[in-house]
Amino acid sequence: MSHRVGEVYAALDLGTNNCRLLVARSSGRGFRVIDAFSRIVRLGEGLAATGRLSEAAMTRTIEALKICAGKVEHRRVTRARYVATEACRRAANCNEFIERVRSDTGIAIEIISCDEEARLVVAGCAPLLDRHVPYAFVFDIGGGSTELVWLRVPRDPRSSPRLLGFVSLPHGVVTLSDRYGGHEVTEETYAAMVEEMSAAILSFEERHGISHHLARGEVQMLGSSGTVTTLAGIQLELPRYNRSLVDGSILSFDCMRKVTRRLAAMSYESRAAHPCVGGERADLVLAGCAILEAICQLWPVGRLRVADRGIREGILLGLLGAGTP
Repeated sequence: MSHRVGEVYAALDLGTNNCRLLVARSSGRGFRVIDAFSRIVRLGEGLAATGRLSEAAMTRTIEALKICAGKVEHRRVTRARYVATEACRRAANCNEFIERVRSDTGIAIEIISCDEEARLVVAGCAPLLDRHVPYAFVFDIGGGSTELVWLRVPRDPRSSPRLLGFVSLPHGVVTLSDRYGGHEVTEETYAAMVEEMSAAILSFEERHGISHHLARGEVQMLGSSGTVTTLAGIQLELPRYNRSLVDGSILSFDCMRKVTRRLAAMSYESRAAHPCVGGERADLVLAGCAILEAICQLWPVGRLRVADRGIREGILLGLLGAGTP
């Protein structure tokens, strides 16, 4: 796909928990971000119990999407792709919601498959992979699901990583918090979340034999999610979240465990007051930690690369015609 220098692109990722927009201008084979928007909308709140998007969640989300539509118009976007993931895949009333979004905002939402979601995450995160390590385990802990991706990483940076395996599991920070609670999380509740996730991911290991390559020092781990970026921000002792310091940083498993213990020992109010957590994530962060702990227990790589990027960047690269795996 050809593109003109200076053309303006937009990528929107509507997840179970977040609504995120990037607007970028093409620059050579890459892009330069000129505008962005992110808001926690909790579109999937209560979905696990009812199978439907609630009226309150749809209203919140549409209000956020109106802001996105305003930015798209203001920036005179010429090419765009707007995608939705797990909440819209699962909701019985998703078609009604998509039509309301189109009517109220002019945004045409595309509900993408689990496979396409994984492909976009990998495309967006690929620049952070170490080309000297032949395999990569990439995960994305979302609101309604967790994606696990197993990759072969070529040494040549001009070559795309090769997808060896992928699974999307119906375990996310919103779904677990809805079921187990997120305000007061006891040790027993936390252990139950870890145990549930551990059981869910075991078949992925059995299918792909990741531990075999891990024992030979051939595996790197990369995490793309609010959970890992939050833990990185806390570990870095940031007075407020700073993407430029978090994206691409390294978290050791020991540090992750220490930060998780700190969060687990806090009251809900203390978590909400923390500048890298905030009130919108305070009841979700421990569910994310439990998912992450299960992953790290099964595949003890020892450290992971933190990615504050993913689907939106993958979309932008696709719009630019730069190629995706």
